[in-house]
Amino acid sequence: MKKLVLLVFALILAVACAAPPTNQSVPTNMASQTPSPAPLTEADAIAKERAIWDSLKRKDFDAFGNMLATDYLEVLPDGPNDKVATLAEVKDLEITDVTFADWRLIPIDNTAAVLIYDATIKGKFKGQAFPEGPYRVASGWVNRDGKWQAVYFQETIVEKAPATPAATPSPAATSASPSPSATTTPATLPADPIERERMVWDILKRKDYDAFASHLDEAQVEVESTGRYDKAGTLAGVRMTDFSKTELSDFKTVKMNATTELVNYLITVPGPKPEKHLATTIWVNRAGKWSALFHQGTPMMAAASSPSPSSSPSPSASPSPSAPAK
Repeated sequence: MKKLVLLVFALILAVACAAPPTNQSVPTNMASQTPSPAPLTEADAIAKERAIWDSLKRKDFDAFGNMLATDYLEVLPDGPNDKVATLAEVKDLEITDVTFADWRLIPIDNTAAVLIYDATIKGKFKGQAFPEGPYRVASGWVNRDGKWQAVYFQETIVEKAPATPAATPSPAATSASPSPSATTTPATLPADPIERERMVWDILKRKDYDAFASHLDEAQVEVESTGRYDKAGTLAGVRMTDFSKTELSDFKTVKMNATTELVNYLITVPGPKPEKHLATTIWVNRAGKWSALFHQGTPMMAAASSPSPSSSPSPSASPSPSAPAK
């Protein structure tokens, strides 16, 4: 009997030792770890973009507002708007039809991306029809707290192709390469996004094209009224343009995420009309180095001679009813 009691006691002790303690704590780094969001796919981005346009067609302004980030920036031919101004303007917008073409997603990382496409839009603003376009459009998306939201929008009306070949640029604008004395070693870009943008424009002013190229991301995309350009196309274009009198002003910035910054500003170039253009650059930090991934330019509309609804420029820059806010 004594041996039986000892055997039972031994079994109980063995089970107690094998059972996991109920008060065992989970390592802090594991408990707080959340899975990284999946990157935005092109199909998902297109679906989200269509949903925004559909909310405007339905005049569902609550749904529209919920899809915009609090620091949303919209760039239209008459100037930039924040989220509050955008929500006020769209109440005067009537969209009857939108058709899309040439979708393309520009991935940044798991929490940011830019979607570019062409859009032809039918409708009215404050009761007056606006130009249908087509427009070259860019839409920036960010994932905040697990939710994808639009943080940036810009549209540029497509410039009609010239009937005759473009004129040969003036000698002042066609320097194939800078003189040896003008070339400088590529510098480290400033941490401040506005100073970074100014520095790159100063490089262009002195025609230091090698330094300029070193600050462009290999996947860089530029959108203008005349078309879309990759890095090689951008570099070819700047060699045919005189930037010496370019002035920058009215800067606005949006921090899309920890490694992605957006800079919007006004460019004034004395000479051919229109002299003023709205520009946006998206900078990305890869392995500690800032580089320009995306740039879009929008000619600013000409001022109307008499009071009228907001206007958007035609290729000739004459006043016309406003393009829609999105």
